[in-house]
Amino acid sequence: MGVTYYLLVVAGAVIGAFVGMFYQKKRNDAENQKLNKTAEDIISKAKRESDEILKEAKIESKDIIFKGKQELDKEVREKRNDLKAQEKRIIQKEESLDKKLDAIERKEEGFVQKDADIEKRLKDIDATRERVNELKQNIIMETEKIANMTSEEAKQMLIEQMVDDAKLEAARTLREMEEETKSEADKKARSIISTAIQRCAPEYISEITVTVVALPSDEMKGRIIGREGRNIRTFESVTGVDIIVDDTPEAVILSSYDPFRREIAKMTLERLVSDGRIHPARIEEVYNKAKEELEKHVLEVGEEALFNLGLHNVSKEITRLLGRLKYRTSYGQNVLGHSIEVAKITGLMAAELGLNEKIAKRAGLLHDIGKAIDYEAEGSHTEIGVEVAKKHKEDWRVLNAIASHHGEEEFKCIEAVLVQAADAISASRPGARREVLESYIKRLENLESIASGFDGVQKSYAIQAGREVRIIVEPERVNDERLITLSKDISKQIEDELTYPGQIKVTVIREARAVGYAK
Repeated sequence: MGVTYYLLVVAGAVIGAFVGMFYQKKRNDAENQKLNKTAEDIISKAKRESDEILKEAKIESKDIIFKGKQELDKEVREKRNDLKAQEKRIIQKEESLDKKLDAIERKEEGFVQKDADIEKRLKDIDATRERVNELKQNIIMETEKIANMTSEEAKQMLIEQMVDDAKLEAARTLREMEEETKSEADKKARSIISTAIQRCAPEYISEITVTVVALPSDEMKGRIIGREGRNIRTFESVTGVDIIVDDTPEAVILSSYDPFRREIAKMTLERLVSDGRIHPARIEEVYNKAKEELEKHVLEVGEEALFNLGLHNVSKEITRLLGRLKYRTSYGQNVLGHSIEVAKITGLMAAELGLNEKIAKRAGLLHDIGKAIDYEAEGSHTEIGVEVAKKHKEDWRVLNAIASHHGEEEFKCIEAVLVQAADAISASRPGARREVLESYIKRLENLESIASGFDGVQKSYAIQAGREVRIIVEPERVNDERLITLSKDISKQIEDELTYPGQIKVTVIREARAVGYAK
């Protein structure tokens, strides 16, 4: 039972499997037929579409070919038109060139004709020149016979006459140019100098160099002298200044060639007199204190002068020397005040001329710096000043201004010329300096003597305190052209033989007179 059932089950399973396989195969065949039909439909559709695309492509290609032929035909026509236009232009140019060639040929023919005419004229000119030369030789021969003079002699006479005329004309032109130049230069110089002086406006004072110390009573003179003169000897030994005790009531006089040393002695003596204690040890103590205070004061004075002028970067040593100039005088004029005045005038003139105002002021302030120590060093104050300025690395223009302001060296810059002019202005203004009467008269006599020593001079006069010399010449011996050279010669001799501040004007006058008498 069990086996049979098992076999039945197996047989059923096998039969079921075969039945399933049959139905599956049948279903697969149906699907394959369906798929084959779908593929055939797609292929037929694709063939139809491809046929349509081919037809459209053929149509489009025919259109493209047609359009291309049309464009090509159009381009060919345009090229043919361009070629025809170019050909036409070329033909026109050829015609123009032919015309130009014809014109050139005609011009060449005209040139040939002109050359022939020129050749003919040259021959005529040569013939005329030969006839002129013959006539010229005949005239020269006739002239030599009449004038009794050869042609070379006549040429020499003409040359000499031309040279004389040229010299005369040159002298006249030179005189006119000098007068015009002087006129313009004088106007400009007066304008600049007057502006500088007006803006500077210094005080007109003259300082004296004698130092007088007032005493409370004549009894103080005995205390200054001391027992057996020990106080006065100590004072003179320590200060280097002589004390003159004379009959002047309630005063003593200090004498020394060094004004700075004299000022220290004055301060020392005034303090001793005020304190009342006068003995050798006290004299030395007060002197040292006065010296220290004056050195500090000197430095302050120099700094103040630099500050007022707006100058900076000046060494301490030069500042101290500037302060010492306060106690130095020249012909009664305070040298520091003079230097400040020169600096201001130089700076103002430099500003008017468009130059470096700072350098000009610096040069003007330091131009007499050597006078601060000229009692202690050898040489002139200009040489000492140049050495001091060079040691402290001052500008070369400042060095040149110091060296040249008295004419000891040539001017190398405009600032140096301005310093000399400002120095002369400051020194020669009214009230600036005192001059010994004998030397003043001697200088005027020397000026007149030099001028009178020239040939043809009738009279000479020194006027304006020796600033001008007017010379009257004999008109028969000195002509107008000679006046120019005479004034220059006299000026040159004055420069060589005399020493003077500023400049001296030399005026030569020629006056012709005609006298008649009515009877």
